[in-house]
Amino acid sequence: MTTYGLETLGLHPQKTVMRNLAPEKLVALALERGEGELAANEALVVRTGSRTGRSPKDRFVVEDATTKPEIWWGKVNHPVSPENFERQWQRAMQYLSQKDLFVFDGFAGADKDYRLPVRVVTEKAWHSLFARTLFLRPTEAELAKHRAEFTVVSACGLKAEAGKDGALSEVFVGMDFVGKRILILGTEYGGEMKKAIFAVMNYLLPKRNAFPMHCSANVGPSGDTALFFGLSGTGKTTLSADTRRRLIGDDEHGWTEKGVFNFEGGCYAKVIKLSKEAEPQIWNAIRPGSVLENVVMDPKTKVVDYNSEAITENTRATYPVDYIPNCILEGVGGHPKNIFFLACDAYGVLPPIAKLTPEMAMFHFLSGYTAKVAGTEAGITEPKATFSACFGDPFLPLHPTTYAKLLGEKLRQSKANCWLVNTGWSGGPYGVGKRMKIQVTRALLDAALAGKLEQVATTPHEVFQILIPNACPGVDTELLHTRNTWNDKAAYDAKAKELAGMFRKNFEQFATTAGNAVVAAGPLA
Repeated sequence: MTTYGLETLGLHPQKTVMRNLAPEKLVALALERGEGELAANEALVVRTGSRTGRSPKDRFVVEDATTKPEIWWGKVNHPVSPENFERQWQRAMQYLSQKDLFVFDGFAGADKDYRLPVRVVTEKAWHSLFARTLFLRPTEAELAKHRAEFTVVSACGLKAEAGKDGALSEVFVGMDFVGKRILILGTEYGGEMKKAIFAVMNYLLPKRNAFPMHCSANVGPSGDTALFFGLSGTGKTTLSADTRRRLIGDDEHGWTEKGVFNFEGGCYAKVIKLSKEAEPQIWNAIRPGSVLENVVMDPKTKVVDYNSEAITENTRATYPVDYIPNCILEGVGGHPKNIFFLACDAYGVLPPIAKLTPEMAMFHFLSGYTAKVAGTEAGITEPKATFSACFGDPFLPLHPTTYAKLLGEKLRQSKANCWLVNTGWSGGPYGVGKRMKIQVTRALLDAALAGKLEQVATTPHEVFQILIPNACPGVDTELLHTRNTWNDKAAYDAKAKELAGMFRKNFEQFATTAGNAVVAAGPLA
């Protein structure tokens, strides 16, 4: 029996080990093993059990002599001792030795000078298909000499024991940066594998002065690269999926002295309320070889009901990036010309677009702001501000200012334009005003991408200081200064002051490390 070197992990398989199987073979095995079923569009539909999203409270980093002084310990990175991690690892090795195993060998990072050879070992066929879809697939020649530098082991059927060996629940996601291994126990949610390697890239790349980013990226007809940062619900996927521009990737990228590169070989799209009319590229990408997580489908027709939240609101689809027409298969682009920070401001304060200086960009990057509205989460009955450092703090092993300083350096070197875009409310907060029309947002982005805003005079926002263009082709000038859209100007001023206070309170955690210039670029008191 071929074991493909799994013994080096302490794993001694007693059953079959299958490596880098073709998608159709993995789908067939998943169906045969009862791991899922086919939808009418022939995508593989699976359920991930009780965990239908990531488990951030169960994410641990081995605390050793190397990591102790450099990891951003706290709510994101919970320490686990080397001894406890090793005990969890040995339990998993013993458990997996009695299972049929699937191995995927591939890469994270399209730029060969920065890419990371990875290995993913799973007990489920669909998890191997997930890995094959999301990571970069090797050629036969690359596979023949592949040597993993980081290994992900998913023993999803083995539950951790709360209170034992560092675990807090039945789920344990442990990262050993020195041992170059990742262990996932007790959860079938595929995103844990993807985001664990993203965290590894976030750990490794800054050491090489490369900037890892939680963003989507595309390229225009003239070769201009654009980046889109934003938390869930801000429009990142929708606005970056533009038929007039070529997609590099939808989620994870690096920025080096050469330009931008995709970390991944596929996309992991949220598909709740997906429609063919609104997002045709994603709709058409869900086909044989794709995986659908936790969607509801008709038991007879097998047609997926994308509007159903019966299992979870976090329904997901994976598909190779080459399922998107006119994508950039090489996964690389030049230095960005435009960078967009997307915020769904349910308070109705921020302007629909504003230009940022490098210091402002660092402030708003560290803030990572959006606002959730009623109905998005249980218990939310009015707008609620959400701040996530670098638009992705759950994936940051190092202190957020590490990444913000890299952003500042890249902006100054590239002279890229950076924009704050409000895809939320205007004319009043949620419940009073109206949501920004997608046509208005697209017109603003189109103008920025075409360079039509670069020479337009700007006016600093009276509280946030961000620079508001005084005109934009195809957009009513009244809409550009949000205060003008409110009937009650005093109410606007009060709400702007309230939101500014939330920003300043959140930024207190970064004030001493971000520097005075960045602090001063935030909203006024």
